[in-house]
Amino acid sequence: AVVVVEHVVLALSKRKPPHSPTTIRQAAREVARPVLFAVSIIMLVYVPILTLQGIEGKMFRPMAITVLLALGASVVLALTLMPAASTFLFAKVELKERETWLMRQARRVYEPLLDRALGHPAIPIGLAMLLVVGAGLVAPTLGAEFVPRLDEGAIAMHAMRLPSVSLEESVAATTRVEQVLLERFPDEVRTVVSRTGRPEIATDPMGVELSDIYVLLHPPDQWTRASSKEELVAQLGEVLEAEVPGQAYAFSQPIEMRTNELLEGVRADVAILIYGDDLAELARAGDVVSRVLGSVEGAEDVLVDQVEGLPFLNVIVDRTSISRYGVDARDVTGAVSSIAGHPVGTVFEGQRRFALQVRLPESSRSDVEAIRRIPIALPNGGTVPLGELATVEEDEGPASVGREAVRRRLTIQVNVRGRDVAGFVSEAQERIRDEVDLPDGYFIEWGGQFENLQEATERLAIAVPVVLLLIFVLLYLTYGAARPAALVYLNVPIAATGGVFALAARGMPFSISAAVGFIALFGIAVLNGVVLVSTIRDLQKEGGTLAEATSRAARARLRPILMTALTDALGFLPMAVSTSAGAEVQRPLATVVIGGLVTCTLLTLFVLPAVYARLGGAVTSRDSLPGLEPQPQA
Repeated sequence: AVVVVEHVVLALSKRKPPHSPTTIRQAAREVARPVLFAVSIIMLVYVPILTLQGIEGKMFRPMAITVLLALGASVVLALTLMPAASTFLFAKVELKERETWLMRQARRVYEPLLDRALGHPAIPIGLAMLLVVGAGLVAPTLGAEFVPRLDEGAIAMHAMRLPSVSLEESVAATTRVEQVLLERFPDEVRTVVSRTGRPEIATDPMGVELSDIYVLLHPPDQWTRASSKEELVAQLGEVLEAEVPGQAYAFSQPIEMRTNELLEGVRADVAILIYGDDLAELARAGDVVSRVLGSVEGAEDVLVDQVEGLPFLNVIVDRTSISRYGVDARDVTGAVSSIAGHPVGTVFEGQRRFALQVRLPESSRSDVEAIRRIPIALPNGGTVPLGELATVEEDEGPASVGREAVRRRLTIQVNVRGRDVAGFVSEAQERIRDEVDLPDGYFIEWGGQFENLQEATERLAIAVPVVLLLIFVLLYLTYGAARPAALVYLNVPIAATGGVFALAARGMPFSISAAVGFIALFGIAVLNGVVLVSTIRDLQKEGGTLAEATSRAARARLRPILMTALTDALGFLPMAVSTSAGAEVQRPLATVVIGGLVTCTLLTLFVLPAVYARLGGAVTSRDSLPGLEPQPQA
């Protein structure tokens, strides 16, 4: 719409009112093709976001679809509504092209600097190269994570005890945890709710040795013991380890924990999956790996699946003895079932029904000798002790057996605090590779958020270059030569440097959210270059030399280029400084775009004219797109 209206105003400013609809229609037609071309570039840039899958796709695909639909609608309105509205509003108005005071001041500063850049091109080119090299050195230090962590205003704790613990002991421990948190953190903790164990359904079995504890928090401005959530979590861990020992704790957030569990089967940021056949060997390998992980900077809440230590009572029927006494094996197993509870009937209370079970008293259930003395009825009368018909002994067995892809699996979970996930995993992989020896047939895989980051990065690594290549093809078809298309592409790395420096300045790691920001930035960067190069080539066709055309085009396109940068930056500014719910995902995206706009605009105004004045070459027989202007985005 800005492109069409500005071109219409420019055409009408050369005529006296009343203005003919034919003049307005002709002006709109002149920019119809450039508008379609510009929108095509921006729409192509957003295509890689549509390739995202999983949680990142759920988060960002709706945004990309919305932008694509909005761009499509904007083209229709720009080429239909804007000319019609101009015919109605400008028919009897005398229009004159004037610059605002702010634009005049910007031109006073810009034009002398442009002359210096054109006279000494080595200076802007050298500065641009320094920016690219500097960004290349800074980028590896940013680190990487999947998506920024959202603050849910609550903490989800996971408490793990020995597999042999009873339900009563687990309930007492969680009750003590609730009391300690409410007493020691009255200004931070509002409510504590705990849940111990879970029915053994296929999706999420959990024994009585495991508890989920949900800690609802007061608003952060009421906290007195901590200034951030990370600091509060650290203090919670220290207090609980001192006052409620004998348990292992892991900290997360309610929605985050469940999302990780549903997507990856783990509750932590990173999961190390060890595959093998022998449970004892898996347990040994898990202990070694967990010790190595615990020594890596940033590792917190290291939890290893408890595959051993669950007490068992083994009752092995002696076939020879039961044959001698004439006892059926089912009689023996029926007596054994009375230890836990043997169903003998059903009790009805209205519509409700309850199983009626017979169970031995507590004193007999916990004493192996008493179990051996359980009488078993003989067919001809009399009884015989259970110990005469079966071997009864206590033993330890597996607490749980995890399987995947027809292999036994041990999972080690670890949360990462104080550093980026990608950097942590890279160091941990190197340490484990050097310090852990696994038996033949055993291997390690990495999962959790790191796996999601890898998959999303691999998809974007294919989709983004393909789209950039398609944009280059469009530019080549437009100019009929590779040189101007390549010079336009100078904007892409320079724009990326601004995004890198902006992330570094705000202490943000690279994430999928930041990647989406870079994708949006590339469209603006390419379009700004097209604006300037197309104008230069138009002036060359009118007979101007390369140097003259470059200087005139840079001055003429100062206003639309600055307008694009300012409107886009102002549009993303609320996202960059927002502190509301969900702002953690928006901030990296907006930070990248705003930082990239700064360097991209400087390149378009200074570096690109200096380079094009030397390397642009003559205009070919193909015409460049006339009148192309940038489209502000928000």
